[in-house]
Amino acid sequence: QVQLVESGGGLVQAGGSLRLSCVASGRTFSSYAMGWFRQAPGKEREFVAAIRRSGVTTYYAESVKGRFTISRDNAKNTAYLQMNSLKPEDTAVYYCAARTGWGISDRVNEYDYWGQGTQVTVSS
Repeated sequence: QVQLVESGGGLVQAGGSLRLSCVASGRTFSSYAMGWFRQAPGKEREFVAAIRRSGVTTYYAESVKGRFTISRDNAKNTAYLQMNSLKPEDTAVYYCAARTGWGISDRVNEYDYWGQGTQVTVSS
């Protein structure tokens, strides 16, 4: 089992940047593929980005491709989401998630562990 704690959210103007962190504790962090999801008020949780256990392969939602970068540091048990050129429509609670299955996924129900979320608000 793994516990996940996100941080780094906040209020930023459109065009600004934020970096989210997700610190894992418990089982070996490198055993998990990691993902970032977000949920805006009244909407379903949606995929943002994912990264394989080794960190070599990444995958992004079209809406964030070219603006967001997912990375991980297995030595620090931490996953990151660098968010640049933020837009008001990026406003949401952002969650990190860990997956024990092989490979990466963009599906909510294929992740086994979730953090509590961190709020990101982008003002226009």
